[in-house]
Amino acid sequence: MRFARNPNNRSGDYLEGMLSDYVGGKAKVKATKTGCTWLVTALTCLQLAFAVYATILLYYMSPSVELRTKPEFTWATRIARNMKQFIIPPHVHGRYQEAASLITAEIFSPITPSQVCEHERIDFVQKKSSDVQMIKLKRELYDEILDFQSKTIGTETLSELMAMKSQWDMRGPNRPKVTVLLNHFKRKTLCSQLDSLLQQSLPFHQVWVLSFGSPNEHSLKRIVESYNDSRISFISSSYDFKYYGRFQMALQTEADLVYIVDDDMIPGKKMLQILSHVAGTEKYKNSALGSIGRILPFRQKDFTFPSYRKFRSKEAGLYLPDPAYDITVQKIVQVDFLSSSWFLSAELVKALFIETPSTFMTGEDLHLSYQLQKYRNAGSFVLPVDLTDKETWGDSEHRLAYVSETTVIFKDIVQVRDDQWWRALSTGYVTQWAAMYPQKIDALFYAHSVDEVKALAPLLEKFRSSVGKKAYIVVSGGNFCPCEDAAAALNWPKSVCKERRFKIFDLQVGALSRASNSEVPVLQAVYSSLKGLIKIHNPSVIITVTDIDPNVKKALKMASETNVNGTALVLLPRSSVSKVLWMADLRSTALQNWKRMRISVNIITQSRAPSLTRLLKSLSDAYYTGDEIPVSFNMDSKVDEATIKLVDSFEWLHGPKTLRRRIIQGGLIRAVSESWYPTSDDDFGLLLEDDIEVSPYYYLWIKYALLAYHYDPQVSLPELSSISLYTPRLVEVVKERPRWNPTEFFNRIHPNTPYLHQLPCSWGAVFFPKHWREFYVYMNMRFTEDAKANPVQIPKSRTNGWQASWKKFLIDMMYLRGYVSLYPNFPNQASFSTNHMEPGAHISAKDNVVRHDKADFEVPLLIEDFRTLLPNGKLPPASKLPSLNLFNQPVSLKGLKAAGAKLGQDVLPCNNATEIVTVDHITGLPQQCSKFI
Repeated sequence: MRFARNPNNRSGDYLEGMLSDYVGGKAKVKATKTGCTWLVTALTCLQLAFAVYATILLYYMSPSVELRTKPEFTWATRIARNMKQFIIPPHVHGRYQEAASLITAEIFSPITPSQVCEHERIDFVQKKSSDVQMIKLKRELYDEILDFQSKTIGTETLSELMAMKSQWDMRGPNRPKVTVLLNHFKRKTLCSQLDSLLQQSLPFHQVWVLSFGSPNEHSLKRIVESYNDSRISFISSSYDFKYYGRFQMALQTEADLVYIVDDDMIPGKKMLQILSHVAGTEKYKNSALGSIGRILPFRQKDFTFPSYRKFRSKEAGLYLPDPAYDITVQKIVQVDFLSSSWFLSAELVKALFIETPSTFMTGEDLHLSYQLQKYRNAGSFVLPVDLTDKETWGDSEHRLAYVSETTVIFKDIVQVRDDQWWRALSTGYVTQWAAMYPQKIDALFYAHSVDEVKALAPLLEKFRSSVGKKAYIVVSGGNFCPCEDAAAALNWPKSVCKERRFKIFDLQVGALSRASNSEVPVLQAVYSSLKGLIKIHNPSVIITVTDIDPNVKKALKMASETNVNGTALVLLPRSSVSKVLWMADLRSTALQNWKRMRISVNIITQSRAPSLTRLLKSLSDAYYTGDEIPVSFNMDSKVDEATIKLVDSFEWLHGPKTLRRRIIQGGLIRAVSESWYPTSDDDFGLLLEDDIEVSPYYYLWIKYALLAYHYDPQVSLPELSSISLYTPRLVEVVKERPRWNPTEFFNRIHPNTPYLHQLPCSWGAVFFPKHWREFYVYMNMRFTEDAKANPVQIPKSRTNGWQASWKKFLIDMMYLRGYVSLYPNFPNQASFSTNHMEPGAHISAKDNVVRHDKADFEVPLLIEDFRTLLPNGKLPPASKLPSLNLFNQPVSLKGLKAAGAKLGQDVLPCNNATEIVTVDHITGLPQQCSKFI
């Protein structure tokens, strides 16, 4: 450091420098050589005399020595007195004397705490509220929280906590090392804190007194030095590291645990022992412990969240303990964040710096608890106290909080902190409100870019406009997808990004990872935030686009799998988003089964390459929902070369491709029935012959129908065994084969209502796993080369004479057991598949004497969104579906079973007309006759 010289005292300063140089040995006298001995002797004696004289003179001229009143060297003293005032100015003499006195005092008289300690003056009583309503509201909320936590995580008193087993032995060799960090700025409490720490029942390992930008740095340092304890260190900086600096210092400790204490906290003498013991228990070892905490706001009746400082509001949350409302903590309580003191393992402190906080000016308390939960699954707890023993209190003098101003009461700081906790809640922080009141929403949309927001907008709007549906959107934020830009893309006001209301969640991922070229920050931020949001809102589905960033897709997948209640990840191709608006019409309980089903496409082909080409093109051009869809090709032994090459070169983008070719020609009955067998109860098989063509909407119809009628837990339709893509124009089981139009038939109900039919479809249908296993066993038990030998003869059915038809056996089984298939019904019998009736194993069979008119079988394909054609724009409830028997006559489901029971020709003889055969759905084997409902 440099000091400026005083220009008015140049002579004095010059003399100081000159004397310093002389005393320091810079001035030297050189002896002159001579050849004369006597002269040398004389000069030597003279030199010695002058040296003695000079020494005496300098002694009396020294600033630190007063001249004596009684001279011993009269002539020298007289000269010295006259020269002293001239040579050494008075101000220099006084300054040297003062400095010398201070140095002497410091060396020989060390300071003690009693000399330098200062204490805050507390001449007021603890504030108490007289607001009866507020006391009631606060007490009610506190009781609700305690009741919830006692039932879910369990709460303990101090004595119960101390009785729990801990990894730390407070008196043995396994005693924990605790480093205490005391952060000081203006308050005069350091001595009180040090006195308390020095008397702890568990000795501390180290105490670090921190002074960052404090105007009291010098006095704080003197206090630390006055204690003269090697375990107590003073660390200071002229730069103010604000509230995060102490946690940054905590990263440097080698201790097991750290105790970070504000300057308004005077811990009781048992606190280190209590905190260490609890931190060593299995239940609380992964926790932050403290003495003061806060419960963040609860949602209000208008679905908004108030400020945490809102007056006379139960929903504003709690401050714990709160002497103003006589709220004490006598059982451990989980809070949303701790204040004023934090006790945790040194390892957990690292979590504070995983994400960059929105500001370093305030909010380190909330940020720590938020990050601990988000990345370490660690909670924050306020320890209970023994009200009769103040040494168990972590805040033995709460009035200190009112002595000096605190930043959290200033209006602008309150707004900053309100914004901070809302940002935490909207990025997955599971607060006590969220834990106590778990939400249930239908869908949570995720967009990583503004383009993705625009792509998802139609479906999001459909969900939000549907009565009884709840859906929110999550955006990455930052540079990827700013919240304000996302709101603009949705035609929402930009103010939605600031409202404390659930609608749009900004993860600010771009802000977190903008300086990194690694995918890890993005994956980590999306996963950790979505995991929390899923836990809070419990969505049935998370919806995003298929071509989203692969790392984000991984994060979404991992997050969705964390929900024990089931959240399905829906990856929609952008072209399909506007085509699946029917998702908003499904129940939440059905939506969450979105990923359970596995629909495979099974193609039966035999030397019809042009027909197969047409089918494959229609399959490739269809709309899909991001599911994996395996495709298999089943070829007989005599398949031609063109078909083999076509199958081999076909690229299927939606799942694996499998080729099967028989060694021995099996015929159509084996080709179809052996083309697919379910691997699980969620494995569904779509069977397609190669002369079939499908609509672009075929897969969406299957998906929608399965979710509505099979995967909705509130729907019971065990009779449903398949879903048809095709709408027949003939009543094919009657000899006359009359034409039939379901649109006209059901006009009184609704012209386009889907319906249940006892007839299975062979021209494009999805078969259910349980019923297909059952069919396998049934056909094996009933197959005969001679059709007339078949014991099942359905009255007036043309199917009795069918030979070499797998469909005949399926019809028999469905008739005997009352099973049905779901059929579409649209104008002009437009369907999701059509049959082009091209020559093949069935149509051109020599023994097929029935003339087939192509116009009776070929129907138009649906090329527009079918949803708008349905009754009220959606699939009707299962209970409203009309049902037809084999002959297209309206019969109830119970009536269908009664007809099968009456026929009594199943594989097991059932004597009672009210019983039908029931099977083991895993093996398909018949078990017993059971009464039907």
